[in-house]
Amino acid sequence: MAGSRLAGKRLLPVAPPGRKIRSSPRARVDSHDVIETETDQQLQLRLAEPGDAETMQQVITQAFGARDALDPPADAMSDELADIEERIATQIGLIASDDSGVVGCLFCSLHPDADVPSGMLHRVSVLPGHRRNGVAFHMIVAAAQLATDAGMRRLQLIARRELPHVVCWWQGYGFEVIRELDDHQLLLAAALPARVVVPTADDMRHLGVRLAALLAPGDLIVANGELGAGKTTLTQGIAEGLQVSGPVTSPTFVLSRIHHSTGTAPQLVHVDAYRLGSAAELDDLDLDETLADSVTLVEWGAGLAEYLATDRLEIDIERSGDVDDETRIVTVRGIGPRWRGVDLWALAGVQEEW
Repeated sequence: MAGSRLAGKRLLPVAPPGRKIRSSPRARVDSHDVIETETDQQLQLRLAEPGDAETMQQVITQAFGARDALDPPADAMSDELADIEERIATQIGLIASDDSGVVGCLFCSLHPDADVPSGMLHRVSVLPGHRRNGVAFHMIVAAAQLATDAGMRRLQLIARRELPHVVCWWQGYGFEVIRELDDHQLLLAAALPARVVVPTADDMRHLGVRLAALLAPGDLIVANGELGAGKTTLTQGIAEGLQVSGPVTSPTFVLSRIHHSTGTAPQLVHVDAYRLGSAAELDDLDLDETLADSVTLVEWGAGLAEYLATDRLEIDIERSGDVDDETRIVTVRGIGPRWRGVDLWALAGVQEEW
């Protein structure tokens, strides 16, 4: 079963518009990392520390105790304080708080040596009085981000077959049942975004060429990254792969350019939204007239271009942090049914097998 077919939902790992989650990209998760989120409920997320064990045990017990009775009972109901302390010491622990105090928590274990490096969610818990407020959503988004930063390629969890509404909730956020573990337990998983290490500008162009091979008429790409990150260089590679006409440069002052196909591939519409202040200004470019028959790439499109298509590729380009190092980290995520079944990890030379 191809894991990339799961990469069609909005949850992983991007928060909804207006929400911001930050974590430091690194190969391991540091206990001092701070995760910040802005929500309507003023929710705050942070990593768990040893002194949080008792509070987390109380939240887990109350959350699982409020669920439908199960036979056999959920393992969480037998957790002792020592079990929680052990999880804090060996796993990523996340705590969600609002003005009333701690309202939710979860754990995520990392399995980098698995056939598919994966993060496993455990004890996803929200106090009964705080459900339906997006608490679980934001905790899972943060866990997905941290798992991605640690090099994991999928996020998974175990759910009970006897709780179909819980399974349905997870499926609504891009998880799918990939295995029946026994009469009671189902293994669910969702693909995390592909991350490609790009050492040089030539490598960025080559990445664009490889990406072009996956593209079809109607595809929308929203490319983000600071000035000089490599968005236009990536676009040049895409143009080369599509075999379109004309030199590809940043269209900052003309806002958009159409590069016509010289072969059988679709034409490329290259847009620079850097100087645009709203989606309405982007709408004035009449991109909908060419969208169905073209590959449309919008630089600086986050928060502006998403309305153009429910199916799209979102690409984020980050610098390495060293001014003397050209290396970029390119994160590619597929949104919508169009990208289910497309192995984006192949862009990094990694075949995704489940």
